Amino acid sequence: MKHVHYSKVELEQPKEEGAKGLKVRWMISKKDGAENFAMRMFEVQSGGCSPLHQHDWEHEVFILEGTGLLRDKTHEEPFGPGDVVFVKPMEWHQFVNSGKTMLRFLCLIPIKE
Repeated sequence: MKHVHYSKVELEQPKEEGAKGLKVRWMISKKDGAENFAMRMFEVQSGGCSPLHQHDWEHEVFILEGTGLLRDKTHEEPFGPGDVVFVKPMEWHQFVNSGKTMLRFLCLIPIKE
């Protein structure tokens, strides 16, 4: 069993092109023995964003704090604390911090072999 405060999990800089002011903590992953899902916490600075991208797996997202815009290639909509986002496989998506404070959200993804 793993039990740790989130602040003790390493804050990493993602390598994806298009990420700005974005860092991630791999809260639970394959290295912890998880076989099905990984849990990540993203931290996005004011004005920062994830890249606009798509891939063949889904995301389940829970907004912890901050405000932002969820974008695809043609549309954007605001989100805030307590909101839930489901991103389908191959759906274009980007999370943008449009607020003045840190944006934090949990993101669960399937573990790929």
